Amino acid sequence: MPPIPGSGLAKGLAVTLRTMTKRSHTAQYPDAQPELPPRSRGVIGLFEENCTVCMLCARECPDWCIYIDSHKETVPPAAPGGRERSRNVLDRFAIDFALCMYCGICIEVCPFDALFWSPEFEYAETDIRDLTHERDKLREWMWTVPAPPALDPGAEEPKELAAARKAAEKLAAAQSEPASPPAAPSTPAASDGPAGPADSAGPAGPAPAGGPADQPGPAGSAAADGPDGPAGSTGPGDAAGPPSGEGGPA
Repeated sequence: MPPIPGSGLAKGLAVTLRTMTKRSHTAQYPDAQPELPPRSRGVIGLFEENCTVCMLCARECPDWCIYIDSHKETVPPAAPGGRERSRNVLDRFAIDFALCMYCGICIEVCPFDALFWSPEFEYAETDIRDLTHERDKLREWMWTVPAPPALDPGAEEPKELAAARKAAEKLAAAQSEPASPPAAPSTPAASDGPAGPADSAGPAGPAPAGGPADQPGPAGSAAADGPDGPAGSTGPGDAAGPPSGEGGPA
């Protein structure tokens, strides 16, 4: 069946009529900022601390719009007797966004996570030469990079975050604990060790009951011994002659 003449025009006018009856969704930019998806490709932010000047991003860029300058510095040994080391120091990192085609190859090939996509898009310039942004501007855009979403809610956190969290918790616990006074040395018990100063005998006092002063002395002694011998004992001068009243030889 041949098409009816003017049917295409009628279908087009029908679409127009349906659209005219719907409410428009015009965003009043720049008064209202658009809500961009988290993976929007606006500009490239530079995290300078992670850059090792490996030049891999500049080599892989298909437009050659990344410019990097650096120099080498000698690092003294960390310990005596060690070897000196040399490292690359970043002098310039610039991206010409007039040449960039936003392919993201430089971000993918960076082995040290120094480049990130930022949703920032308001960087238009009146002069094309001003679209070459240096590392200071790239670092400012780094703070607009959104946090990456978790791949799996039940996945384990990265080892770097776990190690950093443990170190921070350990440092906080060490700072919160008050300094405890040194423990006093323990004194040994009286029954377990030698007698201390408190257990040693002091100056001699009265002899206790049953001591040497209360024990009976030699037979016939009733008092303390004098210089002539024990009291009551017969000395050498008393061993003379016969008892009194007996006559001796005339």
